[in-house]
Amino acid sequence: MNSRELVKAVIAGEKTERCGLWLGNPHEDTAKKYIELMGVNSFEDIRLELGDDMRWLMADECYKHPEGKPAWDLQRKSKSLSAEGWFADCETVEDAAKFDWPNPDYLDFEPFLEKLNNVGPFYRASGMWSPFFHLAADAFGMENYFMKMYTHPEVVQAVTKGIVDFYLEANRRFFEAAGDLVDGFFFGNDFGSQINLLVAPQQFKDFIFPYFKQLTDLGHEYGYQVLLHSCGSIYRVIPDLINLGVEALHPIQAKAANMDAETLGSQFGGKVAFIGGIDTQDLLVNATPQEVAADVRRVKAELGPNVVISPSHEAILPNVPLENIKAMAKTALE
Repeated sequence: MNSRELVKAVIAGEKTERCGLWLGNPHEDTAKKYIELMGVNSFEDIRLELGDDMRWLMADECYKHPEGKPAWDLQRKSKSLSAEGWFADCETVEDAAKFDWPNPDYLDFEPFLEKLNNVGPFYRASGMWSPFFHLAADAFGMENYFMKMYTHPEVVQAVTKGIVDFYLEANRRFFEAAGDLVDGFFFGNDFGSQINLLVAPQQFKDFIFPYFKQLTDLGHEYGYQVLLHSCGSIYRVIPDLINLGVEALHPIQAKAANMDAETLGSQFGGKVAFIGGIDTQDLLVNATPQEVAADVRRVKAELGPNVVISPSHEAILPNVPLENIKAMAKTALE
């Protein structure tokens, strides 16, 4: 069983000889640091040496506007989460319709398909990132977005529909082109903070879940496993996410409320696979390699057998010692 087959089986809930391993997508400064320390030419060399089972290729790079414009020109006033964007002052559905929505005809998949062809015998997580929740928050400004769910729900629905309609068509075209080059539709929306959901469950039901289901259904339509990335505490909606078709949750932010391995394993083990769980807020930064190894064994015992060991945030920062990543990888493969 190669890495690709193993991770497929792990996510499918089948019995495997070991759990999976994914090193995530380290920050570029971290990658440079590790490459120098290990004396290799690329981070792919590190993946191969440490036994990484997964590769993540995000198809968003395939959007190529003829004038070089980004897919989403939201015209935000700053990088603050509350900074208002293009839709901040929209009062009607007609106002929202005036936005210069991205055109799926500007997608060019050919160079990207070549990358997929050259991945090797590893699990391929791909698709457009489809962060409709993030984009809506950026489009309105986060506080404004949450307020408009109450004051202008029809405008929020129109904007969300516009965002998701693009991603549905873009992903459909990509899936048609990619076929079995892809194993899992991996997309991301951070729904939680350190302590709770960012909006109440009722707002999830009204403004998020209907669109979320359209995306998961599309992935399943093409025979792909569906993997959700969401940082933060999403404990309260995990049953809903499972019912909506999610087969694997990532990154399992270990220090967030009720996202510890014991809680998730006891309540959701066997119902969904887990990717992540090795704390990046404290453990990987401050622990010894021996302590990291012990925690990996603990997480494997709590979340296994359907777990892909990985950092609890995919972007490993430069303050994580390489020796701790090596310890995580070695113990995951035991």
